[in-house]
Amino acid sequence: MPQNDLTPVSPAQSSGSSVPRILVLGGGSVGLYAARRLRKRLGRGEARITIVDTNPYLTYAPFLPEAAAGSIESRYVVAPLRKALPGVEVVEGKVTSISHADKSVTVEPEEGEPFRLTYDQVVVALGSVARLLPIPGLAEQGIGLKTVEEAIAVRNHVLNRIDVASSAQDDTLKARLLTFTFIGGGFAGIEAIAEVEDMARAAVKKHPTLQQSDLRFVMIEGTGRILPELSEPMALYALEQLKDRGIEFHLSTFLSSCEDGHVVTSTGVEFDSDTIVWTAGIKSNPVVGQSDLPLDKLGRLQVLATLQVADDEGSIVEGAWGAGDVAAVPDVYNPGKFCPPNAQHAIREGVQLAENLVATLRGEPTKEYAHKNVGTVASLGLYKGVAELFGKFKLRGPLAWAMHRGYHVMAMPTWNRKLHIFNGWVGQFVYGRETVALGAIEDPRASFRAAAVPPKPKDEPLKQEATSAAAE
Repeated sequence: MPQNDLTPVSPAQSSGSSVPRILVLGGGSVGLYAARRLRKRLGRGEARITIVDTNPYLTYAPFLPEAAAGSIESRYVVAPLRKALPGVEVVEGKVTSISHADKSVTVEPEEGEPFRLTYDQVVVALGSVARLLPIPGLAEQGIGLKTVEEAIAVRNHVLNRIDVASSAQDDTLKARLLTFTFIGGGFAGIEAIAEVEDMARAAVKKHPTLQQSDLRFVMIEGTGRILPELSEPMALYALEQLKDRGIEFHLSTFLSSCEDGHVVTSTGVEFDSDTIVWTAGIKSNPVVGQSDLPLDKLGRLQVLATLQVADDEGSIVEGAWGAGDVAAVPDVYNPGKFCPPNAQHAIREGVQLAENLVATLRGEPTKEYAHKNVGTVASLGLYKGVAELFGKFKLRGPLAWAMHRGYHVMAMPTWNRKLHIFNGWVGQFVYGRETVALGAIEDPRASFRAAAVPPKPKDEPLKQEATSAAAE
């Protein structure tokens, strides 16, 4: 039995019992739902369940565009792991390496020295990270939309640029401040630009010095269409709806550079923009590359349809499981293809993974993960949306938007969060959208530091000049 390298946090854990440890790496949708189902199916005497994540909360990614637009209070798009997972040990820290040969992982906490955790079974659910390209200026000027912190930053930045532009006297500066550029026309990018554009137009109404025509929203997409998850007619409908709102699209176009906010595209289009939001794709968490587990050509964990890690010959790697964005999960309904990395699959994969892990521990047969896509829903801003259900029902407008909100609020973990989100929507409907920028949140100690700076001495040269003038 592997020994525990983490300082015991409770008498039960320090008792030296031989209860096997199941280590869940990642507190996203797969990790949370897998850990919750494991705790429900396994008694405390059957397994010790530990979940490791950099943050003590799950971020529900489908709600990030609405958080960026202020349609949802940002603290309600996250679910605290300790509250959602009673009976599960939560370890905060970054997983930096996995050694399945000796069944251990290295964890780097925010403070203190790295340490090792050992396990009997490991669930790799580390998710994905933004796929950045070596584009000049992108790292310095761009911002992603993968975390709730980034969503808050996008919201505050956009509203701050509008506030600053309302007092700008220079037209060139005003144009730069009010140009908002989004890179990537998938679900994340389209929902983000649609939601933020809605918010920006509501904010501009409160500034007498600004006109709606001053706003410029630009979408740059490398392929010839947007929303590839939707059928082409529905994606075209969404494109036309967004164009009618004045959003500018550059399809089959790549970002070449954005140094100092000067955007240059592969088609020769150039303009200045103070806001560049990057949503152009994801890649498997690179931590799995620091492991001895088998990966495919795209750097994803190789798994069977049972969500057990397998080598190139299809042989099961005992004690290792994987699902979600970090894994290449076979789609049993579409042989040769893999399940898309979205919340609809991640939640269900987490549950099935847990069921199969329990079955393995009890010597029972496992089942393949099989889920037919029930449909696709996308928000295009307040009261606007598109939806395709069961491959034949196509919805547009307010009904599709309501289905988008309804589906995702029900998928949000914990009733506490569901009710808070719903109440927030009701409040927004009654009182309107809040468009106050909290720019200081980026550096809350700035005013404190400024107050500590001693006042400048009086300008002596000016006093001398005044004295000379009086004498004359």
